[in-house]
Amino acid sequence: MSLPVVFRRIARQEMDDSIAWYEKERPGLGIQFAADIELALSRVATTPEQFPQVRGEVRRALLRHFPYTIQFLNETHRIVVLAVFHAKRNPGQLEDC
Repeated sequence: MSLPVVFRRIARQEMDDSIAWYEKERPGLGIQFAADIELALSRVATTPEQFPQVRGEVRRALLRHFPYTIQFLNETHRIVVLAVFHAKRNPGQLEDC
């Protein structure tokens, strides 16, 4: 059974901005990026425990085809996406998530 996935506002904005950037770089690439995110979120929603804890209760899922991670919390009845984060960014920026 899959848990519902909700986004913190900043995570949704990061994701939307990244999709738009990829689409601007090459038409269709933003759609591929969005599909990669959806695939990862589907795995997260189905079996969140398979992903490693990286800070406290925060877990991390890696995208398969893009250098991004999804930082999330596995709550009792839902998954909360805290960040859609480029792997080259400073992880210290995640402290506010």
